[in-house]
Amino acid sequence: MSLPNKKVINGWAMYDWANSVYNLVITTTFFPIYFIGVTEARFGGDIVSFFGYSIKNSVLFDYALSFAYLLIAISLPILSSIADTRGNKKNFLRFFCYVGAISCGALYFFTKDTIEYGTICFILAAIGYCGGLVFYNSYLPEIAPVEYRDRVSARGYSFGYIGSVLLQLIGFAIVLIKPLGIDDAMAVRITFLLVGLWWLGFAQITFKRLPRSMPTVDQHSKNVFTEGFIELKKVYAQVRVMPVLKRYLRAFFFYSMGVQTVMMVATIFASKELKMESSNLIACVVLIQLVAILGAWGMARLSERYGNFNVLILTVLLWIGVCLCAYFVQTEMQFYLLAVLVGLVMGGIQSLSRSTYAKLIPETKDTTSFFSYYDVTEKFAIVIGLFSFGWIDHISGNMRNSVLVLIGFFSIGLIWLFSALDKQRRLAKHEASHN
Repeated sequence: MSLPNKKVINGWAMYDWANSVYNLVITTTFFPIYFIGVTEARFGGDIVSFFGYSIKNSVLFDYALSFAYLLIAISLPILSSIADTRGNKKNFLRFFCYVGAISCGALYFFTKDTIEYGTICFILAAIGYCGGLVFYNSYLPEIAPVEYRDRVSARGYSFGYIGSVLLQLIGFAIVLIKPLGIDDAMAVRITFLLVGLWWLGFAQITFKRLPRSMPTVDQHSKNVFTEGFIELKKVYAQVRVMPVLKRYLRAFFFYSMGVQTVMMVATIFASKELKMESSNLIACVVLIQLVAILGAWGMARLSERYGNFNVLILTVLLWIGVCLCAYFVQTEMQFYLLAVLVGLVMGGIQSLSRSTYAKLIPETKDTTSFFSYYDVTEKFAIVIGLFSFGWIDHISGNMRNSVLVLIGFFSIGLIWLFSALDKQRRLAKHEASHN
């Protein structure tokens, strides 16, 4: 089964190639390690001062990300509605790309003497990354027919994993070789600059190849915000009467609390709880990314045979197993084995979640507004997941206790997945009996 519009689809997937370096280098590997090291070097321990407020450095990291995602979750519904009514979602994608890429490059100037500056740049980079995703994701139902969406979604994530690993290896080489006599800190800061340039540069392929979206409102009799709210209200009315989609969004909300939190705190967990060396951590994350490529493609193939909900249910069960193992893990070798499993389920659940939603929404021109529900659901899930993880770590002083809460999130998501599957089957049976 060959893909239609390969040039457009590959151009769309190149944005994953471009922006996934942020997710790997900034959120997952180099930046968390650098952030912990720089704050401890400045304050002589893990309690830091942020604008005069004393806080644990790992908790500050969690709260900063939570704040960024909260801002996006609040603003995206209206921005996406405006993008649909005006037909300018590519411009929104370009704007958030530039905010994120420039902020990543600006981290080059983040040192132990500029803690507040570095944290703010980190927040802006997160806003650029997650803000652009809703506009990027909303192209999926426009460029791929229903029967191709699992594969096209998997292609995007695969491009992202491959691209991010390549830059990760380049950054790793700079840290190891230290050309021109630079020190470790400068090598990492150069990597931050490369992330911004990589993101900005490769995104131009996407901007060139993606088609211009058509506005859903031909005659603009009201201002952009009024039309945006009208569009949002229209989409919400449609979502309310789609029982399978509603149940799926509830499931996605809860299991995303677990998935995204694990991905964002895994490096800090291994660094603080297992005392893993930075080089070993980076190698471990590269392993996760490579395995995730197989996970994304494997889940796409399984979904074609067994159905999206059945495969998602299996994947969430595996995530619960990951959390149970993480609570008891004690050695680096155990963490490496766990990383392989994380890679398989990470690539699969992200790719399949996006394509499942794209299959469930109706045929519509309001793709950005519909995907804002998906992305806002995920963003609020990340806010709650990260805040819960950081807060429990803060009050208990032990990250392992935070892992237990994630099991609860996954379990609730699993219940809603079973509910969505049951509703889908009953609706299919009802339709069959009336044909």
